Amino acid sequence: MQSEPMHESAFAFQAPVPERRPPFDAVIMTLHWTTVLLVLTQFVTAWLHGVAEVRQSDFTPILIWMHLSFGSTLWILTVVRLTWRLTAAKLPPFPKTLTPLHRAIVKSSEYTLYALLLGQPVTGLLMTLFTGRPFELFLWSVSPLLTHDEPVAQALHAVHGAGAWILAALALGHAGAALFHHFVLRDDVLACMAPVVAETPSGKPAIR
Repeated sequence: MQSEPMHESAFAFQAPVPERRPPFDAVIMTLHWTTVLLVLTQFVTAWLHGVAEVRQSDFTPILIWMHLSFGSTLWILTVVRLTWRLTAAKLPPFPKTLTPLHRAIVKSSEYTLYALLLGQPVTGLLMTLFTGRPFELFLWSVSPLLTHDEPVAQALHAVHGAGAWILAALALGHAGAALFHHFVLRDDVLACMAPVVAETPSGKPAIR
């Protein structure tokens, strides 16, 4: 006896589609990516300043001006970003797949990044002040405000340098984690901060 043919959909298995979380609000995303550009600019100008200083280049004062001015801008931007985040920001919830330990690590990393974004410009400016030399900041020429104190200036230089290395490590780890979530775990962690990143129906990441 011939059995009735069963509809092929009876054997079809559809993997559950993970619920997509809402993205960060436009203000947070704008401030985040502007921060990324400013941080990259700071590392580039610091490296170029080191090269120019060794070669006694005429570009050294310009690079100092750029580093101080962009650093001050970064500090102001971070204050605005924190204020918005604590008062009016719309933040997506954590992915349900994150364990409590993972969430604690993410929060600790985020708080450390904010602390460094606020602290690095301060240590850099103090280091400049304790050199006892005039300097340019934005459109202003600032006269020496403190007496030259080499030991303090050197200590601040060491703190500023260590902070830069820690900031670089955390920023690279942050970026690496976002890419890992996107290309390996295939979730929406990166898409929440960069909505242009989407997932195809097959689950493979794609760029709209």
